[in-house]
Amino acid sequence: MKLNTLNKNKILKNIDVDRINIAIYNTIGSTNDKCKTLEQSNDFNIVLAEEQTKGKGRMGKEWSSPLGNIYMSIAFSGSKSNEPLSLISGLICQEAINKVIGEDSIVLKWPNDIILHKKKVGGILIEKEVLGSDVTNIVGIGLNLKLVKKESWWGDLSEYQHIDRNELINTILIKFISYCDKGIDNWKEKWETSCMHLNSNIKIQSNNIKINEGMCIGITNRGALRISSNKDGKICEYEYGDISIKGVY
Repeated sequence: MKLNTLNKNKILKNIDVDRINIAIYNTIGSTNDKCKTLEQSNDFNIVLAEEQTKGKGRMGKEWSSPLGNIYMSIAFSGSKSNEPLSLISGLICQEAINKVIGEDSIVLKWPNDIILHKKKVGGILIEKEVLGSDVTNIVGIGLNLKLVKKESWWGDLSEYQHIDRNELINTILIKFISYCDKGIDNWKEKWETSCMHLNSNIKIQSNNIKINEGMCIGITNRGALRISSNKDGKICEYEYGDISIKGVY
């Protein structure tokens, strides 16, 4: 896969630039952290970097961030408190990647993993900054285009040699701005259709301690995971945690 240098004009193609503040860095600690320092003078602040030295994942985990992948944060004001921003952002990325690669190979794993061939190729990190009544949502997106060094459960998109990094970022941004402006019709049904573990047996855990095991039967309108427990068939809902699936991770 040829590495395309991050290009502001290509990234903002067909986007109203008057609504956007964009900053592109060669090296940065964390794009999410940088977003927190920027004044929200336009509708969206966007921070991109060629690499991160302090990339972050959920629950304080490190996100490996070598050169040549996608590290992007999008900050916008306003309340999305009734919508699961992590799940919706994952859906936006999944749809954008599938559009660019020209096939429906990318699937989703609750709550924030983007999956190809049962391996994680991307993730979402949501943070909020609250000052009085003002709320700034920060959506961190990490996508692996090509990794030289991988853990067993990491994947990348290197088999799709035709991917243009700027085009993929642009596609994500267009879909994300549309969501902020108009919402996404039937997002819950679309997410469940894209879910790799719907109607499969899963384990849910927190801090490496198993909470429950059972059949995944979907999500709620607020993004909570719904499980039919193997123990007694009781329907349980979980708003946080990590899941494991046999044969995946």
